[in-house]
Amino acid sequence: MRNKPQAPATQKQQPQKQGNVRKPQERPGLTDDEIDEIREAFNLFDTEGTGRVDPRELKAAMQSLGFDQKNPTIFNMIAELENEGTDIDFDQFLDAITSKLGNRESKDGINKIFDLFDDDGSNSINLNNLKRVSKELGETMTAEELAEMLERAASNGREITREDFYNIMVKRTF
Repeated sequence: MRNKPQAPATQKQQPQKQGNVRKPQERPGLTDDEIDEIREAFNLFDTEGTGRVDPRELKAAMQSLGFDQKNPTIFNMIAELENEGTDIDFDQFLDAITSKLGNRESKDGINKIFDLFDDDGSNSINLNNLKRVSKELGETMTAEELAEMLERAASNGREITREDFYNIMVKRTF
């Protein structure tokens, strides 16, 4: 009887941030990759590598990039951080983002995301809402493509209700 050779055990290595050991972050509804993307955005403004950012500078930078027009939701979120008056660290930055976006796996979190689409307060997502969000995200979908998406997602073929949206968000396979 021959013993099969065993593959060496692999260890998952944590990425390291220069200067500081990166501590793992967990937020309900966010994947590790999404947290890494948010960290990369934060680090762009942490030019001195201190782990802290002045929210006034962050707001000014976002405004100079046109975020106040292109993505007012994100811009307003950062503007709200400015009210804290002191430098913020990554955890505060991440908390601000996750509190605004909510937990995509809870009914309350999904309702918060729905409200980001439903800027006109109609309690449904219509073609105008989709056009606005598409523009804010820099997507180049045509009105016809958005209308087709709406037809497929909406139970009535015209508007996505809160219930439709919740069902879409919790559906695991498409």
